[in-house]
Amino acid sequence: MGPLSGVRILDLSRVVSGPFCSMLLADLGAEVIKIEEPEHGDDSRAFGPPFSGGESAYFLSVNRNKRSCAVNMKAPEGAGIVRRLAAQCDVMLDNFRPGAMERLGLDHRELRAANPGLISCSITGFGRTGADAQRPGYDLIIQGESGIMDITGDPNGPPTKVGTSIGDLLTGQFASQGIMAALLERARTGKGRHVDISMLDCMASLLTFNAGIYFTTGKSPQRRGNTHATIAPYETFRASDGWLNIGVASDKFWQLFCGVIERPVLAAEPRFAKAVDRVRLREELVPVVAEVIATKPRRHWIDRLSKAGVPYGDIRSVQEVCEAEQLTSRGMVVEMQHPTAGTVRNIVSPVRFDDGSFDDHQPPPLLGQHTAEIVGELLGMSRTEIDALADRGVLRCNDLEVTHG
Repeated sequence: MGPLSGVRILDLSRVVSGPFCSMLLADLGAEVIKIEEPEHGDDSRAFGPPFSGGESAYFLSVNRNKRSCAVNMKAPEGAGIVRRLAAQCDVMLDNFRPGAMERLGLDHRELRAANPGLISCSITGFGRTGADAQRPGYDLIIQGESGIMDITGDPNGPPTKVGTSIGDLLTGQFASQGIMAALLERARTGKGRHVDISMLDCMASLLTFNAGIYFTTGKSPQRRGNTHATIAPYETFRASDGWLNIGVASDKFWQLFCGVIERPVLAAEPRFAKAVDRVRLREELVPVVAEVIATKPRRHWIDRLSKAGVPYGDIRSVQEVCEAEQLTSRGMVVEMQHPTAGTVRNIVSPVRFDDGSFDDHQPPPLLGQHTAEIVGELLGMSRTEIDALADRGVLRCNDLEVTHG
């Protein structure tokens, strides 16, 4: 049992940001009921290739530890079922555009009137207020609008997105943090709260020292490639057989690094002794370092940097990371048996507790796999009622689920 055991979450979200949020909470022990549209389900079920057993690898990566309940919320009866479920949940999560929940009759204020302890969380692209509130928010769009793309990539190249859906994933993390804070507050007050999460706000918060540079100087930082604005040398270097990262992040490390590359003249050079001067003279210093690094293979430098205690890192492929002993030995890669996709592997939540008491994970659900189970348990519906609603397209029940009579 995890620390969130006993917390029930009604997840109306789809694609990445919301599902990632609810998966993080499910990894911590929360019960997550994933509401899906009956015909096609979560949009990401169609994202591919690749597919495994008819299931999208994309969907399988962000939906473990959940139960799928397929309900047509656009039908009055379907919206009524969701309202009844919300009355028995601790948290409700959505990532519709502003106004959509109200049009569905699922306004968080009305739901909290029936369930005063309900915590609701809405994820939007640009926020529930402001001139851009109704704009659709997708990861690529938000990466550009937030300034992240403008400071990412080669200085002489185009703006570049981060290689993963960082806008979606970061937003999911902030949403889970807001929900947990609201749960902690509710334990003290007994009252629910609405959490408003904007993808743009989340991504803009990553600007930190870049925004600080602008606020201090009035000048917008430019793309720096793999260099750092306020530390040098702190970047990617080419060895004779490939690339590695070296981070000389302090004056102590500078002295150690000069020993690694066997350049006592650099260590004794007063112009480079202080971090601020190494940054100021970066154009002179970095080419000298790069020339030295290029003379030996990566393993030579990695061995020497490791022995000296200077921060360094190899540059690994996704395959190498997924198979890395450092991750697999810590249980960061789990295997789950899926009804149609076979063995599904995920990289799991990095949160670790000392007793390791909730390391068992359930595979992502089939569409509607638990519909009858959920409405039978929580709403007391008979199988006859469930089948009648399924015949009218209000519900979808998968044949593999546990049924209720």
